[in-house]
Amino acid sequence: MIRIGIDTGGTFTDVVAVDETSGRFAATKVPSTPADPSEGFLAAVRKALTLLDAVPDDLAVVSHGTTVATNQLLQGKVSDLGFVTTAGFEHLLEIARQSVPDGYGNSYFWVKPPRIVPADLVHGVGGRLDADGAEVRPFDEADAKKAARRLKAAGVRSIGVSFLHSYTNPDHERAMRAVLEAEFPEAAVSLSSDVLPEYREYERSMTTLVDAAVKPTVASYVGRIRERLDDLADHRRRIPFYVMKSNGGVLSAEEVVRQPVTTVLSGPAAGALGAALICSHAGFDRILTLDGGGTSTDVAVVLHGEPAVTTEGGVGGYPSKIPMIDVVTVGAGGGSVAWLAPEGTLKVGPRSAGADPGPVCYGRGGTEPTVTDAHLVLGRIPDGLLGGEVPLDRDAARAGLAALGDKLGLTEEATAAGILEISAWNQANALRQVTVKRGLDVRDFLLTAFGGSGALLACRLVDILGLRGVLVPPNPGNVSAFGLLTVDVRNDYVQTHVRRHDRIDADQVRSLYAELETAAAEALATEGFAASERVFKRSADLRYFGQAYEVRVPVPDGDPGELDGVVEAFHTAHENMYGYSFRGDERQTVEWVNLRVTGIGPIRRPDIAEVPTRTGGKPEPLDVRAVWFDDQPVQTPVHDRATLRDGDHLTGPAVIQEYGSTVPVHPGFVCTMDRWGNLLLTQEAPC
Repeated sequence: MIRIGIDTGGTFTDVVAVDETSGRFAATKVPSTPADPSEGFLAAVRKALTLLDAVPDDLAVVSHGTTVATNQLLQGKVSDLGFVTTAGFEHLLEIARQSVPDGYGNSYFWVKPPRIVPADLVHGVGGRLDADGAEVRPFDEADAKKAARRLKAAGVRSIGVSFLHSYTNPDHERAMRAVLEAEFPEAAVSLSSDVLPEYREYERSMTTLVDAAVKPTVASYVGRIRERLDDLADHRRRIPFYVMKSNGGVLSAEEVVRQPVTTVLSGPAAGALGAALICSHAGFDRILTLDGGGTSTDVAVVLHGEPAVTTEGGVGGYPSKIPMIDVVTVGAGGGSVAWLAPEGTLKVGPRSAGADPGPVCYGRGGTEPTVTDAHLVLGRIPDGLLGGEVPLDRDAARAGLAALGDKLGLTEEATAAGILEISAWNQANALRQVTVKRGLDVRDFLLTAFGGSGALLACRLVDILGLRGVLVPPNPGNVSAFGLLTVDVRNDYVQTHVRRHDRIDADQVRSLYAELETAAAEALATEGFAASERVFKRSADLRYFGQAYEVRVPVPDGDPGELDGVVEAFHTAHENMYGYSFRGDERQTVEWVNLRVTGIGPIRRPDIAEVPTRTGGKPEPLDVRAVWFDDQPVQTPVHDRATLRDGDHLTGPAVIQEYGSTVPVHPGFVCTMDRWGNLLLTQEAPC
């Protein structure tokens, strides 16, 4: 049976397929189809089946990482959205939070972004709950009907509902949904008590509105893929179809449509998880992941095989307080456009040429030079991508760089070198953001670089940041697609329970965890997992009394009554994160905030095969070409990665090419292949 992972990017759609019967493996790419990404998706499925000599009836499961929700939010395509909240709280979105991006030094120039819902599409409904969920004033059905009719008349497509304290009692929100179903059944509705039953009104409301905003888009997209897969199977059976979630798990397409906000960082999460598995298998436990694509670069931290997770993320300026892999994205991909700022300085990105028209060298009408054009002119990449499937026009790239260089008084090569240097620093700053700014020493980490453009600037990043080295996995352009085959079905459940530790009731905690695990078990049963297969992980968000933000710590399985041990773990985690703790200080009380349960349905991971060992001789280059390093061309051996073996050792300068990626090995670096086919780049020790 065939398992397929498909990751849709801005330029290419990546696919990895594994035949679980024979062990055969295929990794390839097809061009993305931005107008309708489902077309590229189906082309990827067909190509994978062809490579494995398989037919649709052989498909066991298809897993997908999508950027549909991400792109909608990044492009600000949020419209026809209404908001229903507790009467008197209609200005909740306007007030938001007092934080200013880039600190208060920027506050004089910062303009608050447009609110996600305009004021005329916000409606208050009478009724009130207290912080414990007790009803203070009854739900006002007349108000609710009036709000529903006004939103229908305004032509909205989606509605977010967030009432005060509904995380403790969802009754009023469910009553509002019943009114909307009666008065406005065609609207997509999201309730905060379903999306995020957690306190903090602004973040809960914004997350609910993001869910409502992307619900029609995600439902339409997933529906098109579902229809195409059914057609592929001639409607004889339903091919199991999973979608990657931001939290590092997958969920069936049918369930994702009901909670689309969980997919806002779908693609980047798969890459981080795939890289984490590969690096752990190779014996590395402090990893920085760098996923370089055509439009952007995504970076994350992996410690002991687990990517960092946050609930403080967001996309496109919209906070989404859901569990997600802690990924930082920067507009520094292969298609990032080089341009001149008004003051005459060279800039790179975040705007991208994308797949259409693409870089100048694609010959599809692009006129602005990109990072890919710079690599081509400097000889860092070959004259064709994907084994020649995408030919590149070096002369066109040179002409584009010459036009830009004339404005700067630079040659084509100097302009190209400047573009790559700026792009490298953009990536380096993103890596610093996930390490140095969070109290981690970047020099303690090994970088794993993947994605089509991920390894192109790897050596320069080692120079800039002082990294231990770089690991480039096999088929680096397809690591995100591979990651989709390594992840489990995963759902998160949360219940706010704000209590000081010296006043907490262990029996009540035990009861709340039992309720969360029951909900998780029901969801896993729906996904087809037997009781013996289900795994539950408990955690809790704790803080020192008076703090505004929490630290998440694991809660031991079994009896949650051992609460003192959880507090001890919190002290340790706080000290690791911030450099201090109040352990032993009786004046400083610990406060519990949220109880969490993650339900996991394990999925079998593919095996990582070993590569052959060379029995004699040394690796022979495929070619020799002029490659620019350190402002001058150097005759450089070019190797085909498929010919390298376990233990092969190359000294820079060198270039290693394969189907979906290229690795330039700079002078002063050495590259060694390990037994699993990973390339390890390190700086030569000084004489």
